[in-house]
Amino acid sequence: MRGLKIALVVLVLVNVFALAALGTTLVQLKRVETRLETEHRPGGERRSPRQMLRDMEPVTRDRVEQALRASALAAKPDFEEARRLRREAVAAVSAPEFDAAAVTTLLEGSRAAELRGRQRLERDALALMETLEPQDRARLAPLLARSGRSRGGGRGERPPEAKAD
Repeated sequence: MRGLKIALVVLVLVNVFALAALGTTLVQLKRVETRLETEHRPGGERRSPRQMLRDMEPVTRDRVEQALRASALAAKPDFEEARRLRREAVAAVSAPEFDAAAVTTLLEGSRAAELRGRQRLERDALALMETLEPQDRARLAPLLARSGRSRGGGRGERPPEAKAD
């Protein structure tokens, strides 16, 4: 009988912990969804390029999509070079013989390649903006605020407004 009571208490405790874990997970999921919905749009909301283009006239939307795609393809080699040089720098740091000067050169090359790619994207975006009506330019303006893979900051960085969370 005593063993049964202990088993019952353990079962209740496990269930309480499981419910607490489930509740915590649901709360965190909601926070992540809210953050994703509210980052980087004017007024704090985040929008993908596809959402920005959704309300444009079909002819304009197609032209803008083609221009953005062409720009991304033109900048792709620079970003690939940046990633390659970064991987080489990581490998060089892990090598038995550490050469800080070589790693520094690789990292500088990576940053320069990334900067070239970003400059190309920004230059092409501005050229595209010149061809658009004011309301379409306003829709696409957040493209210029984007940076890094997360579209909110560089590697491991959070945008300044998100750091205060």
